[in-house]
Amino acid sequence: MREKDSSEKMLEDYDDVFADIMNVIIFGGERRVKPGALRDLPTHSQYKADDSKLHEQERDIAKLWKEGNVELAICGVENQTKIEKFMPARAMGYDGASYRRQLLKRRTRLIPVVTLVLYFGTDRKWTWPTTLKEVLNIPEGLEGYVNDYRIHVVNVAWLPSETIEKFQSDFRVVANFFSEKRKNADYIPDDTQVIKHVDEVLKLLSVMTGDNVYQEVLLSDDRKGVNTMCDVAERLVNKGRTEGRLEGQLEGEKKLARLMNVLLSAGRTDDAQKAASDEEARKKFYREYGIID
Repeated sequence: MREKDSSEKMLEDYDDVFADIMNVIIFGGERRVKPGALRDLPTHSQYKADDSKLHEQERDIAKLWKEGNVELAICGVENQTKIEKFMPARAMGYDGASYRRQLLKRRTRLIPVVTLVLYFGTDRKWTWPTTLKEVLNIPEGLEGYVNDYRIHVVNVAWLPSETIEKFQSDFRVVANFFSEKRKNADYIPDDTQVIKHVDEVLKLLSVMTGDNVYQEVLLSDDRKGVNTMCDVAERLVNKGRTEGRLEGQLEGEKKLARLMNVLLSAGRTDDAQKAASDEEARKKFYREYGIID
C-alpha cells in the first residue's frame, strides 16, 4: 500500500511500537525484543525484471534486531487495508532483497528475515492464499521442484481481546479500535489509554479506514489536549454539533430568502418587513406559502 504511505513517520516505525508488535504476535507477549535493540534498515531496493530494466520496490518498515554485537534477525512489517492476492510473491521479493544485501556483505552466515503483514480490513478476514504455491499455476510434474513461501498475516480486527490486552504501546489502541469497528461500524471510540504518538495514531486510523475525520482532528483548533481516543471522540462529537448548527442556519437563511422573494413579488412589502423582524409572523407566512417542510 505504498500509495497510502507518506514521508512522515509511520506509527509502527517507532521502536517501542515495532518491538511491541513483534513481542505480542511472535512471542505471545513475552518481552523478547527490546526497543533499544532495534536499528532502522533501508526499505528501498532494486531488481531486474524480464524486460532487463531496473525496477524499484519499497517495503513499509524494516529493522535489524541486535543484542550487543549479535545480529539476531531482520524484521519487517507491511500494512494492508485490502487483501492482496499476490502478497506472498511481494513479501518474498522484500525478504529476498534483505538476503541479497547480506550476501553483498560477504557474510559467513546469514541471519533470518521475518515479515508480518498487518491487515486492517474490517469487513472480512484475509481469505486469499498465504503461500506462494497457492497463487501459482504449476504444471503437472513440477510440484516437487517448486519452492514454496509463506506469509504471516495478522488480521488486526479479529485479534482476541486477550491478545490485544498484551500490547503495551499505542498499537493496543489501534488494535482495539479496529476490533470494535468490526463489531460495530458506528463505534464511537471510548478507549481511555493515554496515547504516546498521537499524530501517528490518528494518521494511521485515517489511512486505514479511509475516513479523514481523524486527520481533521489534528488540524482542528482544539487539537491541544487530545491524549486518548475519548478525547478524539469528544472533538468529533463537537465538530458534528458545530456542523449541524451551521447547516441549520444555512437552511433557515434559504427559507427566509425564499419567503422574502415571494412576498416582495406579490407586492406585500409590509408583510416582508414583519417577516424579517417577527418570528411568529414569519412562521405564519411560511405556512401560508407552503415553505415549511
